[in-house]
Parts: sequence; C-alpha cells; structure tokens
Amino acid sequence: MDPAALATLRAVRAHGGVTAAAAVRHLTPSAVSQQLAALQREVGLALTERVGRGVRLTPAGDALADAALEVAVALERARAACDAFVASPAGTVTVSAFASGAKLLLPGLLDRVAALDGITVECADEDVAQDRFVALTDRFDVVVAHRPDGGPGWGADVVVERLLREPLDVAVPVDHPLAHAASVAPADLVDVPWIAVREGFPVARVLDELTVRTGAEPRVVHRINDFHVVEALVAAGHGVSLLPRYSTRTGPGSGLRLVPLRDVRAGRLVEALLRPDRAQRVAVRRVLGELQTLAAAVEASTP
Repeated sequence: MDPAALATLRAVRAHGGVTAAAAVRHLTPSAVSQQLAALQREVGLALTERVGRGVRLTPAGDALADAALEVAVALERARAACDAFVASPAGTVTVSAFASGAKLLLPGLLDRVAALDGITVECADEDVAQDRFVALTDRFDVVVAHRPDGGPGWGADVVVERLLREPLDVAVPVDHPLAHAASVAPADLVDVPWIAVREGFPVARVLDELTVRTGAEPRVVHRINDFHVVEALVAAGHGVSLLPRYSTRTGPGSGLRLVPLRDVRAGRLVEALLRPDRAQRVAVRRVLGELQTLAAAVEASTP
C-alpha cells in the first residue's frame, strides 16, 4: 500500500472530509479522491461513505486508518535509526504555539536552536479552542498547547510531552482595592466586571470553578482572547481578568498588578503535542528537548 495514500486516509478521518484533508496534505481534492479510490481497489472494501455533502470513514476505513498510523510510526522509526548514525541530523521542524505561549517560549527556542547545526525551526501562532489543538499535529511537527488544571487530556492519538504549569492570577488595575493584597479569595470577586476569554478556551474553566465556589456566576462584560488587549483594558480600569503569570507584562508602566487566587487551583498546563510518527524524527526530538529545557528554566526562574 502507498504510505502517502494511507496518510491521506488518516487526514480524511481527522479533519472530517476530502476538502479539509486536501488542505492539510497540500493536495487537490481530486488527488485525495484518487488516492482513496486506489486504496479501496487494493483492499476490495469501501473505505468511505457519503454523509450529506461530505464523507466519513466506514468501519473498514477506520480500521485501516488505525493501522496506517502504525505504518507511519514504523517508517519514521526506520528513518530515525539511520539518522542516529549521522553526527548532526538536519532538517526543518515546524512549531506552532498559542499566542501567549509563543510569546513566552518561541524567542528563546529560536535562540537555542541557532546553536544546533543543520536544524531550522519554522514557527507559527495558532490559538484555537482546546478541542482543535490535536488536529494541528497534522500540520506541524510540534504543537504547543494548553489546557486547564484538571481538564481532559488530549487522547491516545498524540504524543504528549509536559513543558510547564503556568499559574493564572487575577489581574487588576494598580489603583484597585485588591492591587496590594497578598492573595484574593473567590468571594472577593463576586459582582466585579470580568474580561474573559471566549467559551471553549482553557482559561474559561477557572471562571466556571469560581461559580461553583461562590454560587454566583461571574459578571462577564467583555470576551477577548488577545491577552495584550486584555492587559490594556484592565490597566484602563474596564474590568478584572485572569492572566498567565509568566507571560503577562507587569511592573512599572504596565498599569496592572497580578494577585494570586486562593482556594481555587487556577493554572494551565502547557504541553507539546506531536503526531506519533513525527515524534520519531531525530531533528524533532532535538527541538523538543530544547523546548523542554527552556520551559524548565522559565518555571524555575519565576516565583
């Protein structure tokens, strides 16, 4: 069987159709259909079926897609076995990160990778709802993702490597009554105006926990995902927010203070997601190692 066609079958399943799979695989929809048709002729079974205007995999297609992942992993493991005999394995590694994670980690990663002969890193910022991070592993070798403390994991289809845990603090203007508090309790935040992220994004789950603790739903007045904008709104006195401790600009001139939230475990887990086959590449593992070393340094250096 053609490994490329097997990869296309997996992409159709992961992305829900021929057109989306074509975009990920950098093919035309016609080429995707041709690859699927060739696979079906080879196995003698229907691998896809029409659902409305789209397609989905049949049970036989699902079984073949599962096996196709094992094939892809085996091929990359074989390439990695050869790369192990090369003094400096070379290649381009693509890395995506959500916006504040990119701000926190990508500059240092590029500095560290510059010392690795033959390896180039290409970066992109991809800030998506939590249930869309896994799909990004079809487009990028390493996906820096985040999820809330205690939130659901990423599933069995990806390799997950821990980077760091970043606390989420309550951001208030410097002249706010809570600005100089050592910490703030959920009860102190009842009926204050909140600037929150959109539903489905990891930070939003902490506000749900505040509702459970206080019995009062937070009064959300704005929903904004760009933390730079949130910082500006908080500093101007238009509400309070939850902001990540390591990547938020504080100090003189920022106009805001971060106050730890007590009695609620408020934080996010920052993790690297990799497709199992791509995780076998030596160049990818070297970049991942640099990313983990950098993340450990960030975590150790920030109180």
